[in-house]
Amino acid sequence: MVRVVFGVLGPTVAAVDGGGALALKGPRHRAVLARLIVARRRVVPVARLVEDLWVDPPPGAVGAVQTFVGALRRVLEPERPRRAPARLLVTDGPGYALRTGPDTVDAWRFETALASAAGLPAPKALATLEEALGWWRGPAYAEFADEDWSRGERARLAELRLQAVERRAEAHLALGRPADAVPDLDAHLTDHPWREDAWRLLALALYRQHRQGDALAVLRRAREVLVNQLGVDPGPHLRHLESAILTHSPTLDPRPAGAPQHDPAHPHPPRGARNRALTPDKPAPTTPQPPHPPRGARNRALTPDAPAPTTPQPPHPPRGARNRALTPDPAPPSNPPPPTTPADLWTRAAKAYNRTVAEGTRARLESTVGLIRILAVTGGEGLAEARHHRTAAITAAEEFADPELTARVIGAYDVPAIWTRADDPAAAEQIVTVAERTLAALPTGPHDTARCRLLATVALETRGATGPRGPEAAREAEALARRLDDPALLAFALNGRFMQSFTRAGLAPQRDAIGAELVELAARHGLVTYEVLGHLVRLQARAALADFAAADTHAATADRLAERHELPLVGVLTDWYGALRLSATGQPARAETACRAAAARLDGAGMPGLERGLLPLALLCLRLTHGLPPDPDPRADWGPHRPWAEPFTLIAEGRHTEARTALRALPEPPHDLLYEAYSALEAEAALRLDDRTVLERARTRLRPAAAELAGAGSGLLTLGPVERYLAD
Repeated sequence: MVRVVFGVLGPTVAAVDGGGALALKGPRHRAVLARLIVARRRVVPVARLVEDLWVDPPPGAVGAVQTFVGALRRVLEPERPRRAPARLLVTDGPGYALRTGPDTVDAWRFETALASAAGLPAPKALATLEEALGWWRGPAYAEFADEDWSRGERARLAELRLQAVERRAEAHLALGRPADAVPDLDAHLTDHPWREDAWRLLALALYRQHRQGDALAVLRRAREVLVNQLGVDPGPHLRHLESAILTHSPTLDPRPAGAPQHDPAHPHPPRGARNRALTPDKPAPTTPQPPHPPRGARNRALTPDAPAPTTPQPPHPPRGARNRALTPDPAPPSNPPPPTTPADLWTRAAKAYNRTVAEGTRARLESTVGLIRILAVTGGEGLAEARHHRTAAITAAEEFADPELTARVIGAYDVPAIWTRADDPAAAEQIVTVAERTLAALPTGPHDTARCRLLATVALETRGATGPRGPEAAREAEALARRLDDPALLAFALNGRFMQSFTRAGLAPQRDAIGAELVELAARHGLVTYEVLGHLVRLQARAALADFAAADTHAATADRLAERHELPLVGVLTDWYGALRLSATGQPARAETACRAAAARLDGAGMPGLERGLLPLALLCLRLTHGLPPDPDPRADWGPHRPWAEPFTLIAEGRHTEARTALRALPEPPHDLLYEAYSALEAEAALRLDDRTVLERARTRLRPAAAELAGAGSGLLTLGPVERYLAD
């Protein structure tokens, strides 16, 4: 009988053992096979297969599954006589099972190899791990990454692979080959910077190459990553390792040949040892094992603290001791005095949290998101760091394979947003993908609050997009929030609705109403950041409607709240409004000076989606508004605004034919705060080039905003009254 082997450490494949790959036909056939492999020889009912294969099963779904199974059987057992019972993909009770041997699936063999390597001498362990890691062709179940049925298994296998990489490094160290361990660990930490064991191994490998300074630098970098990205201090193993490096402890020297594989600097057994149940012929380890951490946790340093090194300390600290970033502070007295300053209070509370809340837990992850949320409103580097850490936290949450946790981590970032262009489009797309996946996994009813936050997140992160999903998510979120009668939830949902209120020109009155409700709701319930958001929304809307008296009042109120509550980004936006105000009241010279000053303040504010190209765009609009030569700089960084500036650049160079081509190639403007500004620029260029077709296209877009100032709804710039572009 032909032996068939299966691969899921990458795309799902099947092959004849020692021969070529088998043709598994279409994606649904592969999905059935992969789903049965995930079940690990257990029966999967047909009803469950239907549920897993289709979001909305067609009427003939059961028959289709039977067809897929029949086709797979013909491929997997081509020599089986007609009508003979299948021996590999079998029918059992209400469903099907893949009754293949434990050594025929690469993922199962990988687990066995990892478990067995834990008890082997270093040379054999290294060879075993090298071979096992070579079986990976990509992420496990790669083509089914978005399927609920694969998520838990993918997360588990990904964690085992990370453990294998670290155990391979341990084997290199045990064999006296630290130089071989460093490159792999460097690459490993680039993708997985929260792996404390990997930082420990990298520092130890560098130390054993007589690179003490580099080893200490790695430990300092580990501390920065753990504190800044996860809000936790390094665990005891890293702290003890640093102390040992500073004192050149002999415990860090390589063990002689024949010693156990795991290193003395690592006081607990290799993590793979907990998988010894897969190899019953091996004796169980006698070292007590720590409790199992959550399956998907990145940071698994949950083992009890090891005793500090017993090597006597020198009377004077070594020269590098002042860099001892990881060494713990002296033990606090049993009755410490109460904190006297906010900084002291913060330090003590953080230390207490670090002592009492285990690393790698859900509580740590959720606390981290809370800190990230606070960091986002500080502006500048804080905002940029918050964006980075937010996506990392969401990735970490998904590895727990717990949709409720993922929903909480995503939804906790309810930071008010005023600008309608994403600062990091790739991250926004990733967040939306995870949010949608999590929404699909959470049923309505008991999870409505989490679903509302996920929907509001989708509405916010699809800002500026032209598809229907953003407005649809905003409407659903608002309806849920009103039904749940939760003020903070409603404020979050209204922010999403605001972000989706740019589907056409002329919607400033609607946004003004959203802003008014935000101000009233937030002031009544103490939601300060949303109260500020409401005033900024109203500032933009009243500016679009040329009601500068009201816009001035909202700007002043926003500034006053921002100063009282330390919200530095608000002043950046009100400075830009001041420049717009000068332009709209006929003061172009002062407006240009104000634009340049506002741009200087925006530099480094952590909002690249707003900053990039804004100054040259604002100056172009200012000069067009006041009848000055446009004088666009073709070398300027126009960012996303370049398509709408390009015709004016070409006109200025006398290249009218190319200008017409560029003008006619313009897409519909993004559905954001610059919709009217872009449309007015398109109309102005068409007037200058006498292109009636494009002019009518732009006018059609602008007509609903005939009573507004073009572009003033952005709160940043204006091109004067819209009616100017509608008149011949």
